[in-house]
Amino acid sequence: MEILIKAGQLILSLSILVILHEFGHFFFAKLFKTRVEKFYLFFDPWFSLLKFKKGDTEYGVGWLPLGGYVKISGMIDESMDKEALKEEPKPYEFRAKPAYQRLLIMIGGVMVNFLLAFFIFWMILFKWGEGYIDVKDATYGLAYHPIAHEFGLQDGDIVTAVDTFTVQTASDIQSLILLEGAKEITVQRKDSTFKLTIPADFSEKFLENEVKALAIERVFSVVDSVFANTEAEKAGIKKGDVILSINGKEADYARMATSLFQENAGKRIVIELVRDNKNLKLTSNVSDKGKVGLQWLIDFKITHVKYGFWEALPAGVNKGIDTLVGYVKQFKLVFTKAGVKQIGGFGAIGNLFPPSWDWQSFWSLTGFLSIVLAFMNILPIPALDGGHVLFLLYEIVSGRKPSEKFLEYAQVAGMILLLSLLLFANGNDIFRLIKSYF
Repeated sequence: MEILIKAGQLILSLSILVILHEFGHFFFAKLFKTRVEKFYLFFDPWFSLLKFKKGDTEYGVGWLPLGGYVKISGMIDESMDKEALKEEPKPYEFRAKPAYQRLLIMIGGVMVNFLLAFFIFWMILFKWGEGYIDVKDATYGLAYHPIAHEFGLQDGDIVTAVDTFTVQTASDIQSLILLEGAKEITVQRKDSTFKLTIPADFSEKFLENEVKALAIERVFSVVDSVFANTEAEKAGIKKGDVILSINGKEADYARMATSLFQENAGKRIVIELVRDNKNLKLTSNVSDKGKVGLQWLIDFKITHVKYGFWEALPAGVNKGIDTLVGYVKQFKLVFTKAGVKQIGGFGAIGNLFPPSWDWQSFWSLTGFLSIVLAFMNILPIPALDGGHVLFLLYEIVSGRKPSEKFLEYAQVAGMILLLSLLLFANGNDIFRLIKSYF
């Protein structure tokens, strides 16, 4: 069921983003009286699931869910319709339009994706506001991944600054270290404050170990709730239970307990706990994913910020810009040896969505993916919008239009590159899935 829910969210999110992206191209094409022959969600090689024609445009839904497209008359695109280009340009064709109009048609999709992301973040902040846990309010300090222990951090420490950047939340720590190339951190441990040097190879280790979170708020292993029909419920674990150890290993903090559950995935464990001042030992199975089905009690302050309708607008735009800047900085990590292994396809994207349907999470991820789609599409790679934009800028600056033969070759090269990346990314997903079972 979790897989179906994640898949449903992924398909809905990408469908929204693709339709609106292609509408951006469609809008400017129609604005400049350029004929649009097709407007499709998903690709339709050989046949389509649904189609109808209105005016000069065929609208439809293809069967291959790898995106979508608009086919614009007189343009060299993925259809590679070279026969039509042998004739003299017609007034309604893309190639007959002035360069500035062709440029706006090509960047229309990216513009819509950026505007959509800003709108989504605006509405999220207006509807739900935003909540976060300030590191100063982490009553028991933070818990760290083992790679942070290697350079001196201990569970319970609070990182207050990374270089000259002030840390507000636990997630800021890894973001600032990875994206700003930080050299040191300021640490508060009980009554003392000191600095630690960040190893030069930290980013590489972070990626190699596939770290999801470098630091999280440390909480005691107190059970807040037990999910129905789970191993925890079958074992007799109840709300309010305080877990002390798992298979004899200390587990009085939630991160320690969670790690031990994951270490014992698919196995049977002995849990020692306290209930009503009495020590008990229970046995429980652990799922193949390293879970038993419980939620920990959070007993520290959560800062919640609410926004009025118009107050949320600039906050939403700033959130969109911060998301873009963060993603661009993160993009450089892809070109490292460990970063290449982290490239993922549809499986990796689908796993970003929660296992239960949550509209706030859905729209937050859709806003993020809209930023990603816009950025990736504007990269100067032939077959992407950015490739067409690059050639159009060359034409505007030089006054010379690249030959149609050159554009054909560039389109083919770009399509081969994109197909190779698509196969590589989804191949990584398959490899990780196989690896998780062995």
